Amino acid sequence: MPTIGVAIAIPEPWASELQDYRTSIGDTTAAQIPTHITLLPPTELEDAEIAAVSDHLSKAAATVEPFDIRLRGTGTFRPVSPVVFVMVAEGISSCELLAGAVRSGPLDIELHFPYHPHVTIAHHLDDATLDRAFEELAHFECSFGADAFSLYVHDPVNGWVPTREFGLG
Repeated sequence: MPTIGVAIAIPEPWASELQDYRTSIGDTTAAQIPTHITLLPPTELEDAEIAAVSDHLSKAAATVEPFDIRLRGTGTFRPVSPVVFVMVAEGISSCELLAGAVRSGPLDIELHFPYHPHVTIAHHLDDATLDRAFEELAHFECSFGADAFSLYVHDPVNGWVPTREFGLG
């Protein structure tokens, strides 16, 4: 049973910069997770559902026009979850609309936490390392246009692999 995820990829050079940072502080999961903003968290599907999901994602992509994203500063989900992230400062409502469109129809899943667009930079590390990530990237900032999102499939060896891109609008 494949596990999928749907996300907006962070473009270069920021994708590598954030992934390299995440690796440098000891987050061993970073090597298998491309830098992204999640729209649909990991979700198991039956093989037979893939075609319907792909069709659904094409339709969902058409409902939201391309938009601008600005990442700026850091935030955390602690104490609820041991995560430090770079905040989405511009493009929040468009991410929310897009995530809502993606998480409908065959992907209508219940989330464990309210949707909050962000870019994870530290996960499941000790408090001192999470504090360090929070401080060291507090002044991070970049802007880019979001004109697509990708369907990712989890591979046990290679991690999350983008398999198809869906253009917005």
